[in-house]
Amino acid sequence: MINYNPLWKTMKKKDITQYRLNKEFDISRGQISRLKHNYNVSTHTLNRLCEILDCGLEDVVEYTKTATENPDNS
Repeated sequence: MINYNPLWKTMKKKDITQYRLNKEFDISRGQISRLKHNYNVSTHTLNRLCEILDCGLEDVVEYTKTATENPDNS
């Protein structure tokens, strides 16, 4: 499962609020809501966040294997 927990930590470190993402950087409130709920977002949005925060993708998203994901169905 992809989650955006690192995003909120990185934003706090960089002193970027959700309000600033929306007003200064034109990240829509809908996209911010999708991030908050760990819903899918486009690679364009992820790219913009990395540009805004001057960070790598690992500072925005993380992957955690869930119990329902099978590594090998053979």
